[in-house]
Amino acid sequence: MTQTSADTALVLVDLMPRIIAQPVAPHSGEEVAARCARLAAAFRAAGRPVVLVRVERPNVSEQPPGSGLVEGLARPGDIEIVKRTVGAFHGTGLDEKLRDLGVDRLVLAGLVTTMGVESTARAASDHGYELEFVEDAMSAMAADEHEFAVSRIFPRFGEVRDTASYTSAAEGGGSL
Repeated sequence: MTQTSADTALVLVDLMPRIIAQPVAPHSGEEVAARCARLAAAFRAAGRPVVLVRVERPNVSEQPPGSGLVEGLARPGDIEIVKRTVGAFHGTGLDEKLRDLGVDRLVLAGLVTTMGVESTARAASDHGYELEFVEDAMSAMAADEHEFAVSRIFPRFGEVRDTASYTSAAEGGGSL
């Protein structure tokens, strides 16, 4: 069981119907969304911040269908970030919101491993955050891309774990 500290926030990237519906591997978009919902519930129960990131296309009058967060994910008190780039930091105020909460460690999950998640992780590292990655709560456009990121790239930035390492105690009535 991973023990997270009070300075840790969960950041979930691009859990939107139009992205969840895309073919991803090795885990389906639906599997990733379900695991992310479990992570969010565990973090909320522990009183830790949950950040929900979604993307909007810049300079368009109307976003494509399925551009909101997946139904049922957001809860009162969550931080919602709307990005217009691949990563969640540029031009969003995310760093300031996290610093105001005293956060210096991020647990990252969502879609797509080698796009939104990795770009957010690299920027977070540049901002000085400690990082953890939830391997089975993210997926890529191809399984080999995901495997390369979680086995070769992410360990250079932080710890790689699985959903159960965050949720097993919380779901059994223990703390995160």
